[in-house]
Amino acid sequence: MARAAALKPEHVPAASKPTLDRFTENIGFTPNMMATFAQSPIAFNAWAALLGSLSKALDVKTRDSIGLAVSEVNGCDYCLTVHSFTAERMAKLPAEDIVLARKGHAKDPKRDAAVQFARKIIESRGHVTDSDLQAVRDAGYTDANIMEIVALVAMYSLTNFFNNVFHPDKDFPAVVPAGSL
Repeated sequence: MARAAALKPEHVPAASKPTLDRFTENIGFTPNMMATFAQSPIAFNAWAALLGSLSKALDVKTRDSIGLAVSEVNGCDYCLTVHSFTAERMAKLPAEDIVLARKGHAKDPKRDAAVQFARKIIESRGHVTDSDLQAVRDAGYTDANIMEIVALVAMYSLTNFFNNVFHPDKDFPAVVPAGSL
């Protein structure tokens, strides 16, 4: 059950409206998470700016795989539904790759290194080892890329925490519970 209301269009604060309208236009509907998050123009617009900037980081398959791994660790069912949907539809990841990403892996060796590293970041609260950092470098990621992975982990964690606190009603297809993977 939702702990905060998803705003109706007429109740969205003026400072959140342009951002929410852009998402609605791009997605084709207004996700409940966004309609809830829009209550705080400061937090919502800051997240949207970060999302926009990080949409240029790495490649879409790696970004979605990181989102799945982080959301699994953080236990965010809402984000798992969103990332599973977008990974399949937009990133064209097959179902088995989505399951692998949730477990912190990928078939592609370079993507696997990024996803494993992202999972280690969230599990260790950023206290990765020198060998963890070297492994992602050895896979071909520059320090700038690694900074983008860290930023993606933080951004996905923000939405995970938001959704875990407020429980917006799910509006994407359900996913298999983690225990069944």
